[in-house]
Amino acid sequence: MPLLSRNFFPRAVAPITSIAAVVLLSISCAAAQTTVAQVSTAQTPTPQRPSAKILHDAAGDIAADPGPLDTSLSAALTHRDVRHAMQKVADWQLAQSQSKFTQDWTYAPLYSGLLAASHTLHNRKYHDAVLATAEQFNWKLLPGRYDHADDEAIGQAYEELYAEKHDPVRIAALRDNFAQVMARHDNPARNNSAKDLWWWCDALYMAPPSFAKLSQLTGDSSYRTFMEHEWGLTQDHLYDPAERLFFRDATFLHKTEPNGKPLFWSRGNGWVLAGAARVLSVMPKDDPERPRFEKLFRDMAERVADLQPRDGLWRMGLLDPEAYAQGEISGTAFFIYAMAWGVNNHLLPADRFQPVIAKAWAGMVHHIYTDGRLGAIQPIGASPGELQPGSSWTYGVGGFLLAGAEIDHGISAKTLH
Repeated sequence: MPLLSRNFFPRAVAPITSIAAVVLLSISCAAAQTTVAQVSTAQTPTPQRPSAKILHDAAGDIAADPGPLDTSLSAALTHRDVRHAMQKVADWQLAQSQSKFTQDWTYAPLYSGLLAASHTLHNRKYHDAVLATAEQFNWKLLPGRYDHADDEAIGQAYEELYAEKHDPVRIAALRDNFAQVMARHDNPARNNSAKDLWWWCDALYMAPPSFAKLSQLTGDSSYRTFMEHEWGLTQDHLYDPAERLFFRDATFLHKTEPNGKPLFWSRGNGWVLAGAARVLSVMPKDDPERPRFEKLFRDMAERVADLQPRDGLWRMGLLDPEAYAQGEISGTAFFIYAMAWGVNNHLLPADRFQPVIAKAWAGMVHHIYTDGRLGAIQPIGASPGELQPGSSWTYGVGGFLLAGAEIDHGISAKTLH
């Protein structure tokens, strides 16, 4: 009985009245502890998932009149010019969105992009904004869908922050969640869906990099082994080896563009190529699966480069550019982020890809408005759709910042110039 000393009773036999008093005291303490526990539970309710509308509206908007474009910006691949464009966009986005930050997938690339921008621009404010947000969220994932890759995407920011300070709480929720996901795989009876775990191609950016990174951080290869298996299933079912592109999901296998060619969504393939780059960045060189990932990465990068329009910006549908009035930023941003990473890490030849990267970067810079808004980002969706010049969404800005940081790194390493 923790509240009483072992010497509470005298050596002589205690009177019955004393024993009764002790029993009553014990019951009273237990009751009090139960009451405290009940109050504590009442004060910490289970977190509720924000509505889909709240998450959607926090992620971006479409400005009917975004104002004039900033024609003073230079698209030259120099430290000064790349960093100037990055800072202008990052500052605008932070001012617009910091009060609305969420744990949703729409913000996950932005958090990664802000962390990269903080390093490139030597300015901690972007890093500190992400850190404060992670602490505000108590390093948790969105509740309600433990096995949905979209809700795991924020884990990439948590892992990056954990790498700089090994506080276990920073990845505790992610590890707990992945344990559940891996148990789902190990016990098929618990899975009532006939779909793959990652049944849509976007998922290959959202979850696999976190699994691969967690293996690197913890030394536990089971996360990476699981990821490689699940990636393989998705690739088997959605990748077209002849076109070297991914269908968005199984419902797109027979959809076509107005010109009759298969419909391959630009941003969906951008997610895959960027996801492959992020996986490869932490995959051991001697991993038996690495050659398969490298081949996919090179094959896709080559195919996407071949499809680049003259203005540098890929259209929402990759095989029918004439069907779309303008280029789109988010798919383009993830493509050139991955390509710049590939050049910097000697997986892609610089002489082949530098012109592609330079043209795409110039195309994106030409969509920055005077206030810093980055336009022409396709709204949330799963296929080509409406696109307005003033459309700006967090994930596209995140891709732009990741691309800028990787290009800037290439300038330093003289792989890009």
